[in-house]
Order: sequence, then C-alpha cells, then structure tokens
Amino acid sequence: MSLQRMPADQALERLLGPGGFSAIIDARSEGEFDLDHLPGAVNWPSLNNEQRIVIGTLFKEKGGFEAQKLGAAWVAVNIARHIEREVLSLPKTWQPLIYCWRGGKRSGALSMVLGQIGFQVTVLEGGYKAFRAAMLAWLDRHMAHFRFVVVCGTTGSGKTRLLHALHRQGAQVLDLEALACHRSSVLGRVPGVEQPSQKRFDMQIWDALRLMDPARPIFVEAESRKVGNLTVMDVLMDAMRDSPCIDLQLPQSERVALLMEEYPLFVSDTQAFAQRLDALINLKGKAVVDAWKDALARGDISDVVNSLLESHYDPTYLKSISRNFRQHAKAQVVSPLDHHSASFDALAQMLVAQYPQVT
Repeated sequence: MSLQRMPADQALERLLGPGGFSAIIDARSEGEFDLDHLPGAVNWPSLNNEQRIVIGTLFKEKGGFEAQKLGAAWVAVNIARHIEREVLSLPKTWQPLIYCWRGGKRSGALSMVLGQIGFQVTVLEGGYKAFRAAMLAWLDRHMAHFRFVVVCGTTGSGKTRLLHALHRQGAQVLDLEALACHRSSVLGRVPGVEQPSQKRFDMQIWDALRLMDPARPIFVEAESRKVGNLTVMDVLMDAMRDSPCIDLQLPQSERVALLMEEYPLFVSDTQAFAQRLDALINLKGKAVVDAWKDALARGDISDVVNSLLESHYDPTYLKSISRNFRQHAKAQVVSPLDHHSASFDALAQMLVAQYPQVT
C-alpha cells in the first residue's frame, strides 16, 4: 500500500509550490464541505449529510459499536461509488491529498482503499481543522510582506468599479466585497445570494493572497471590519489601516448616477428598495424613512439616493475614514472624468503606472 501522512503546514507549503497534488479530496459530508474546504478540493463524502445524522443519533442511543458497524457499511458503499465514478480512468501516477475533519476515520478509509489500488496517497494529518490553523498562521507570518494600496472614497464614488478596472489593467486586486457576496453597507446585500460562512471567507482571502506577488502592490477597497455578516480578519484589517490610501472622488450627480446603475433592483423594484430602507429606521427615525418611501412611490428614486448620500452615508464615512485609516490624511486624490467604465479604465491605467513593482 502506497500511503503517507503529511502535517498541515507541509501540505500548505506544497500547495503553494510547483509540485502540488493531482487532486484534493474532501471526505466530509456535503454540508461540511459547503461551509468551507481547501482551495480546489472536490467532495467525495464517506458519509453524506443524512447518513452522518443517523450515525450520530445511533451513537448516542446505542453506543459506538453499533454506530460504527452501520457507518462502515455505508462508507464502503460510498467509496465504491466514488471509485466507479471518478477513479477507473485515472493513471497510476495520480497522487491525491485526502482529508476529513480532524480524526482521520473518513479520510483514512478512502485513503486505504486508494492506496491498496496502487495510488500514491497523502493523508492530511489533523484534517481540515489543522489546515485552517496552518492557513491562519501563514497569514500572520506573511501579511507584513504584502504592500496594500487602499482605495477610499464616499459611497457611490466608484471604488468597486475602480478595482474592476485595475484588474482589467493587470493589477493585483483583493476584492473583499466579491468574496463576501455583499456590498458592505446596510443596503448592500446582493439579492438572491447568500454570504459564505466566516471560515469560507477567511479561506478565500488566503487563497487570493497566496497567489499574489509581494513585490507588486495589491489594491483593496477601504472596508469596515464587517462586510455584511462577515468579519475581516484582524491581521488583514490592521495591515490595510496602516497602508497608503487613494481618495477616489466623484461629483454628487455622478455618484447618484453610478449607484442607480450598480443597484438596478432598487431602480426597477421600488417596493424592494422601500423594504430595505427599514434597516435604517433605528438610525434615522421612522419619519425620515417614511419620507424616503413616499418619494420612491412618486418615482423620485434619484432624490432618495441623493438624500441617503447626504444625510446617512457621507457623514458616516467622513466620521470614520481618517480615524480608521491612518494614512488617509495624505491620500492621493484621484478623480475619473465621469462615472462611466471608460473613465475608470483610464484612471486605472494611470494608477498602475504610478505604483510599479518593488525592486
């Protein structure tokens, strides 16, 4: 049998290097996999969601021996299905990394069968839990090596639009709102899209940073610690708050136009917009929110957006930005010609030239 066990820190470094693995296989249930998993992993459950619940209940009611007998039968059937579906066409040179949660029973069963076939199998010691700890330790060690440039600006100034333009120009971009599936503000939930788990968010940040070149700047949007229901990890937040800033500025009318483009649901469905405004009742009062809703009913959408900027978003931003981002006072002010993508592309091209690779 060709089988080896690898500590999490070594597995992490191999993922970062050129060797890698032929495949990364997560032997946990679908639900555990959906909460978070290693980058590039595929899910081959040794026990699926329903089976895992049954085995857990049986363990509590009749003890470990009875639970393990039934679990072994189900695991054997599931592994056979995985092999028939995924393995029969693979060459002998295929070398997977296999993991489960922590204890190793689920990954061990799959690894034993694949090793008996003749594949070179690596089992992740300590499973997902150990890898997450190694990933967080890597971020603690390496965050100081990265050079962030923080894109600041009031709501509607086009920070996300600039990040997209910078990406098109070949710049390194860490888009936290895209990873969090949230536009960050109280009105920023993406319709029909659930946010990932906190652990998934953290893993995606690491996965993005591990592929970036520390010798080149990384453009990131100024964020608060919370992006929707998720929290930006302290080590990244502290690095951002100590980094150079760009102050992106647009005229008020252009900001309103940009927001109406980027939030089309609120333009097409004023009822949904009105319902979302209820989140601001505790901050602004029911009378103010009701006035906004009345304006929406009249079709005065741009007036409501303008009022939200003036009375809520701008005061909140101006109160917090200099306090939280230490280099904001000496930020470079940049202004695209208008809110259209072509103007942001031109600005991004200029910024890429201004922030060259570190030599």
